[in-house]
Amino acid sequence: MRFKLLMIFFVLVIAMSVSAQTGVTAEAIQQANLRAATDVNADLLGQITAGTRYPVVGRSQFYPWLLLGDPTSGQPLGWVFQDLVTVQGNLNTIPFTEATLTGALMVPTVPAATLAPNLPTPTLSAAVVATTPPPAAAVTGTVMNEINIRYGPGTEYDRVGVGRAGEVYEILAWHTQLQWIQIRYDASPNGLAWVATDLLEIQGDLYALPSISQLTFALPTLTPTPSAVDSAQFGDVPLSPEFRALGAELWDQMIAAGFDPQTSRLGAFFVKDLQTGEAFTIGTDTAFSGMSVNKIAILATYYSQITLPPDDASANMLAEAMICSENISTNEILAAVGSGNPYTGANTVSAFMDELGFADSFIYTPYANDPFITPQAPRTETTTVDQVRAEPDPYNQINVSEIGTLLDGMYQCATGGTGLLIDSLGSAFTQTECAQMLNLMTYNRIGSFIEMGVPESVRVAHKHGWIEDTHGDAAVVYSPGGNYIFVVVLHNPIYLEFFETAPLIENMSLTIYNYFNADAPMTEIRTEGGSETCQLLGNPVIDQLTSGLMP
Repeated sequence: MRFKLLMIFFVLVIAMSVSAQTGVTAEAIQQANLRAATDVNADLLGQITAGTRYPVVGRSQFYPWLLLGDPTSGQPLGWVFQDLVTVQGNLNTIPFTEATLTGALMVPTVPAATLAPNLPTPTLSAAVVATTPPPAAAVTGTVMNEINIRYGPGTEYDRVGVGRAGEVYEILAWHTQLQWIQIRYDASPNGLAWVATDLLEIQGDLYALPSISQLTFALPTLTPTPSAVDSAQFGDVPLSPEFRALGAELWDQMIAAGFDPQTSRLGAFFVKDLQTGEAFTIGTDTAFSGMSVNKIAILATYYSQITLPPDDASANMLAEAMICSENISTNEILAAVGSGNPYTGANTVSAFMDELGFADSFIYTPYANDPFITPQAPRTETTTVDQVRAEPDPYNQINVSEIGTLLDGMYQCATGGTGLLIDSLGSAFTQTECAQMLNLMTYNRIGSFIEMGVPESVRVAHKHGWIEDTHGDAAVVYSPGGNYIFVVVLHNPIYLEFFETAPLIENMSLTIYNYFNADAPMTEIRTEGGSETCQLLGNPVIDQLTSGLMP
């Protein structure tokens, strides 16, 4: 017995050493149990939640379980079922162990950013199809947190769907050797699917159901999931094979970074070629928090109302809102378009978007943390797109294709006096005013996101935004090989790390730039440019705004 304990100790020491070298970590998708062994009936040692990454110090050779360690000391904390976590790094570098732990352990919570960041492993996407409710007398399982539903009893099988907290599935059988249960699932080719036992709260006598012992399954072939880009065309202009391939590449980058539209960690984007009119969008059926990106609509509403160029005070107000992303100045713009009341101004902006045909974007409240505003109850609305998965702000929402279309309207107005703004609002805009709006946004230089995927000399008219769980950027890019629009929004429940979003957005930006500039592509994203501070003193944009001239 003593020899066996010594062997376990040496295996764990080796595992901790290997994990320290490889940097392989795991983070709970939402919440997960840590157990003493690779068994859902093993002693519960603690729980982990999203937001903390733990080093992986061992893995089971026989079951899909990982042994996690203390982020500081590397001391083993407990076993976690692999489907409950997102793994960063190559698990093949982690040694096998079947060690059993004893005693309750205090599970530390350390911000995920303290551990080496790695992009999550790609996951397969699958359409979500409603499943027939189970009969009243059936043995059922209630989903506790977001889970993968798989074709067979193991993480090596393809995902056929995603189960969300509160959903109930009828259980049909249990596996005698693997901790998996078979459920009725209409979206699967054979009407069946598998879920790890620990992922469901089971109602009824599981072991009164039929058991399954086989380890190999002759499953019907899965129909390949259609490419998201196949149905991503936006507008009437057909996509060329080359432009469609660009969309597929961007989709692959987003999925590889762990932003899967079938889960609550998701993303959306819109791209338009301003020369050919080709456009595609993915995720346009999802509502996202408007963040500061919605200031583009506020700026356009302001310019729809003025007849004279802004004076010095107004020009500074506009610059602070769009370049410095200052919320108090933004609320001053709302007050200006709302007859002195920023809440009325927010409603005016929403009415402006309605007039342009934007049914899924709105703002009904000023921006927060403004001591100069007396709070009042704002109104809101429920749109036709999904308002659950990305947990959007109920008072400030955007849709990626609508923000892209608004930028397109500004661009067409600025370059030719045509387009959506002119068609919808006529004399409310002049060509010069549209050019002024876009020119103002070219001075927004943050040293991150879309602007870092293009050369420093290329003009990028954009507005970024970020809150705790959502990051985004929306831009018109004036590249040598052609002008284009790129809008992207990413969401992760509870909190979203910049080291996960910035590289993805920047690489997507670089990919689009290289598509338009294949003869002189960028080889890597820029690492310098922009500033964390915003200085408007001496900025030429103030004189450009007050001049009333075409920039």
